[in-house]
Order: sequence, then C-alpha cells, then structure tokens
Amino acid sequence: MSSRREFLSRSALALSAALLGRSVRLEALQGGGPSAPVTPVFTPIRRNVGFFTGRGGTIGYLATNEGVAVVDSQFPDTAALCLEGLRERSGGRHVDVLINTHHHGDHTGGNIAFREATRRVVAHVTAAAHMKAPPGRPAPEGENYYPTEFFMDRWATAVADEVIRAAHYGRAHTSGDIVVLFERANVVHMGDLVFNRRHPVVDRPAGASLAGWIEVLERVTATYDADTVYIFGHAGEKHPVTGSRDDLGVMRDYLTALLEHVRAAQKAGRSREEALAVTSPLAGFPDHGPLNPTILGAAWDELAAG
Repeated sequence: MSSRREFLSRSALALSAALLGRSVRLEALQGGGPSAPVTPVFTPIRRNVGFFTGRGGTIGYLATNEGVAVVDSQFPDTAALCLEGLRERSGGRHVDVLINTHHHGDHTGGNIAFREATRRVVAHVTAAAHMKAPPGRPAPEGENYYPTEFFMDRWATAVADEVIRAAHYGRAHTSGDIVVLFERANVVHMGDLVFNRRHPVVDRPAGASLAGWIEVLERVTATYDADTVYIFGHAGEKHPVTGSRDDLGVMRDYLTALLEHVRAAQKAGRSREEALAVTSPLAGFPDHGPLNPTILGAAWDELAAG
C-alpha cells in the first residue's frame, strides 16, 4: 500500500502539472519569460515558523499539527509544491489562513492552489482590489482565489499557539503593502518592502512612493526589537531572503541615496533621458548592481511630480 507521503507527493505533482501553464502566463505578465524548473526549499527559522523558496516572492509559513498559516503564494505550480510540504509538516492539516502581503502576481498567483485547502485569504483592502484589476497592467488571466477578508490598518488572528498580526504602514512598494508578524516567534514577513541588496520594483501606477517607503521602513524598524528575524520578498544574487533590522536600514539608505542621486541630476539641469542613461552602481551600494532606466525613472517621475 502506498504511504501517505507518496500519495501526497503524487497529488501535488499532478496539481503542479495542471497549474504549470498558468504559472508561465503569470510570469510573462510579471515581465519575465518561463523559468527553469525550481527546487523548492523549506527553511525553518524558529517556533515552527519558516520560509519557502521556489520561484517568485518568498513564502512565509507556520506549520504544526495544530495549525497552519501561509504568507504569500508565489505561482500556481510552486504553491502546489509548498502546500504538499506544509501537509507533510502538519500531519495533513488544512491551512487556517493565507495572507497576501500585496497584490503582485508573483506573491498571489499561487492562491488558486490553496482554494481547496483554506477558507480564509486576507489582504489589505487596496491590495485585494488591485488583485482583480491591477493598475497599469493587463487584467489577470484565468481563475484565482481572491481575498475573503480585508482590513485597512491592523488585523490579527490566532493559529495554534501563535498570534499573527498584520499592519499597513502607508504607501511604499505599492499602496497596499502589509507587514506580517508571527508574534511569539518574533518573525516578520516584509513582503516586497525589502528587496535585499537588489533594485526594487516601484509600482507607481499602484500608488508606490519612494519617500513613503523610507518612512515605512523607519516605522517598522522602530516597532520591532533587535531579535526580530525578517523575511524579505526578494534578494540579490548571493544574498539571503532573511535578515535583521540592519538590512532594513540598508534598504532605507539605498532608497534615500537613490532619491538624492536623481534630485542632484535634476538640479544640475540634466534631462530625464540623460539621467536614465546612467548605468554605474549607485554610490555606496555596489551589491545592487548597475543602475537601470526603470528604477531611475521611478525616482525621476516621483520627484518631478512634487
């Protein structure tokens, strides 16, 4: 007789195959072509909280035989692999709650894989609206599983012996970003509020604000303590997707330096075209790699708008 592990593995593989085509389409909408096959990795942090890396934004999780919570969902195929691993780690439990940190498809496209596993999907009210109608982007193709609960400022729930809290601090990467705290574990999922040592996405059509982002990072840093472990949505090559408040400081300082760099170009009388042609790394931030027109354009347009 097949073991439960074998059954779950076969089920997840079948679901992954069924959802792979949708994942490829979602990646195309996010601006990239089909990716190579991924090796999913579960990494524990503490007190049954950890993170999953596959493709797309980092997934955070709590998994015990008394409760399961998930933060973000990547793409449908990797979400199915994540769900399989969570079932193995929780004795086959359902998912008590799925939380989306913002609306982008590399964090929410996998929601569909959780449709039969959970009745609760939570997001900021703005992010929930943007999932269905993303500003400045094509409408999502096919089905997805959209939030069933929304909030404006604060939200909380208990799962097993953990208290999970979410908070919206203001405009930053989008206008609907949230920070998710696993309180007893003292682990915070930042979503895309931190791109660790890489140039971030600045979604201006969805209400992003670089100045607001700096303020949000300062507020988050002041909210949690020196022992807090942070999960980041993305990281540069050879850099981790977890870190400390020091890494939030690097992100804040990078955004500050970016705005100052572009502000100096504007004061010097350079045109937008000239400013966006710069490809040298931002001074003091070599790990982020060469500057590019996308990130420079976001800063230019924000400053020009006043």
